Amino acid sequence: MPNRTVRYAFEVDDILQTLEQGRAGAAAAGLTERQGAVLERALGLLVEGGERALTTAGVARAANCSKESLYKWFGDRDGLISAMITYQAGKVRTVEVDAGKLTAETLRQNLVAFARDLIDVLSGEVSLALNRLAIGQASREGAGLGRLLQERGRRQIGKRAAALLEAGRKAKLLAFDSADEAYGTLYGLIVSDMHLRMLLGEDAGALKKEFSPRAERAVEAFLTLHGAKG
Repeated sequence: MPNRTVRYAFEVDDILQTLEQGRAGAAAAGLTERQGAVLERALGLLVEGGERALTTAGVARAANCSKESLYKWFGDRDGLISAMITYQAGKVRTVEVDAGKLTAETLRQNLVAFARDLIDVLSGEVSLALNRLAIGQASREGAGLGRLLQERGRRQIGKRAAALLEAGRKAKLLAFDSADEAYGTLYGLIVSDMHLRMLLGEDAGALKKEFSPRAERAVEAFLTLHGAKG
């Protein structure tokens, strides 16, 4: 019974985190919760059936909305895919903080929360499917999914994280010359080779028990490198 209770608690936490991340994704993309729900279903279709399943008719049917609404909200299919990526990237939450009120502990907490979200989103079926699809298209002339993943995904996450790092520097809690370079260091410490291993087929479920400790270790290592001395 205790094991079932613990497992149930973890499942509830996962559901709540998924709901919170969905709201964050919609907010980051400037969307309503209803539009976010439509994009969530579109991402589900991509995971289930690949690129061919991602048609306006299929999304409208799966999300119980009209094709006219899809065109009004997202434009053409490329606009839909762009919105899907922006929405997915928005699930990696960062909190806008006032440098004047930031402490060493609240900075660490925000960095750990960011690290956990980043690992969780990158390890999800949706992100893995998007990245595998982009890799498969990389040799095609004019294939734009990889570019969209960079522009609407990783760079948008990086901008929000860099703003948090800048706040830490203004509060004299962090020391670095470039926020972008500091974020690159943080990203590398968090992700390491984990994302590549999952893209190559390693079971994300088996790795999940490592996620929280990995986030903690990555932040501690980052603060060792860039924490302001004294």
